[in-house]
Amino acid sequence: MSTEREFMEYDVVIVGAGPSGLSAAIRLKQLAEAAGRELSVCVLEKGSEVGAHILSGACFEPRALDELFPDWRERGAPLHTPATEDHFLFLTTSGAHALPNPPQMHNQGNYIISLGNLCRWLGEQAEALGVEIYPGFAVAEVLYHADGSVKGVATGDMGIGKDGKPTGNYQPGMELHARQTFFSEGCRGSLTGELFERFELCKEAQPQTYGIGIKELWEVDPARHRPGKIVHTIGWPLSTDTYGGSFLYHLENNQVAVGFVIGLDYKNPWLSPFEEFQRFKTHPCVRDTFAGGRRIAYGARALSEGGFQSIPKLTFPGGLLIGDTAGFLNVPKIKGCHTAMKSGMLAAEAVFEHLGLEGAGHEGAGNEVTAYPERMKASWLWPELHGVRNIRPGFKWGLWPGLALAAVDTYLFRGKAPWTLGHHADHTALEEKSRHRPINYPKPDGVLTFDRLSSVFLSNTHHEENQRCHLQLKDESVPVRINLARYGAPETRYCPAGVYEILGEEEGQPRLQINAQNCVHCKTCDIKDPTQNIHWVVPEGGGGPNYPNM
Repeated sequence: MSTEREFMEYDVVIVGAGPSGLSAAIRLKQLAEAAGRELSVCVLEKGSEVGAHILSGACFEPRALDELFPDWRERGAPLHTPATEDHFLFLTTSGAHALPNPPQMHNQGNYIISLGNLCRWLGEQAEALGVEIYPGFAVAEVLYHADGSVKGVATGDMGIGKDGKPTGNYQPGMELHARQTFFSEGCRGSLTGELFERFELCKEAQPQTYGIGIKELWEVDPARHRPGKIVHTIGWPLSTDTYGGSFLYHLENNQVAVGFVIGLDYKNPWLSPFEEFQRFKTHPCVRDTFAGGRRIAYGARALSEGGFQSIPKLTFPGGLLIGDTAGFLNVPKIKGCHTAMKSGMLAAEAVFEHLGLEGAGHEGAGNEVTAYPERMKASWLWPELHGVRNIRPGFKWGLWPGLALAAVDTYLFRGKAPWTLGHHADHTALEEKSRHRPINYPKPDGVLTFDRLSSVFLSNTHHEENQRCHLQLKDESVPVRINLARYGAPETRYCPAGVYEILGEEEGQPRLQINAQNCVHCKTCDIKDPTQNIHWVVPEGGGGPNYPNM
């Protein structure tokens, strides 16, 4: 059987059909059309369709969309529900206290949307401009020229069985060569991690810090539905040393998006983000929203919370980073879609100019688009992120010091404090199980609260059963020898999809079972594992969740 791979050549290849990748593709084609130039652009997406793996709150700021398509309303962009009211609450065990809304959380002019549906619409606009989009193709490898510059990427082989041998359905991956390759993999991209190491892109940056966001979509009683209503909470059920909070967004069609985000720098190994989310919904100020309703979708995704000081070097010979794979989330604003889109647009403008130069776009150190970070620093994106850089790291000292520091930074210094706080890697924060009491979470009632397996069912997650496990252990002894012994097997709790189980404890022969078919591609295990023993790589293309309206 021949394993020789076919290849295709493009001017630009973009890895990931999220808001940044699609915005970059659209801007490239817009510029080419305006200049009367031919430019071939290809977008590769590991999900079964554009939007299948997209999950966000999402309260959307249309600033970048206004720039990309000033006529987006006439084009029918799926922004149907303007934000009408903002509420910010501190929850106690049985009550709530209204807090003043920080200026970053004012949502006048914003929209409550499905980001997946917006990406589907952006995909349609991109294809209408001539962009080639290939869903169901998981990019598994970065290709390099002999001099070390990026040559392009290769999709993963299909039809490799669990034993590592080709099956009857074997198909070798495809190589895609490009003059420039955009990496827009989203949070904790597997290829991006390789690029970080190869080109030392994080050498001058603070460690990235992350959160895990878990979301459900509900269809609620029309009498309890208020389109455009936005509620954010902090406090219960989390302890004051754990960063996190919730959102409730009332969309159109009697739908409410409810979610919970927990910083992955939490200390207690017994904590389960999924169970904390389920417990949150039982609060007296929350549960009434869902009385008589039904849950229609579920999903989870990690998000990059490091902000300004964790932004890596964005360019390298032959390629660049855009979107959440580089970490442009504005944490206090709780928004990153507009910044992700803007980063893609700025990268596209810099690359289009670069490719127009004589001899540009070929291998070599000179094929680095250094104008991209320069454009970033000259845009509105850079001061927006710089002005809120101290908000998230201030919470490493706890809720109350974090709120106090945020108030000082926002109202007194107005984002121009003469210091910049630092971050630490999330996996180093987990403490041993002996330092904490186990948490006794209530059993789900199947009406308001649910278990993980029924939740994963709603995410429409599917993976081909006979394929190599995409959750790889560097050392198979670590889960029992270290994680179970010292931390109580935290992977069985921080995973929101029930992927990890410890079996055989009753027989005195504990072992870790990995249910990879449950994986919703949230990347939490790759981030939070205390020994960094779990390595997430892409499964076969088309596998994973298929999120509707998320």
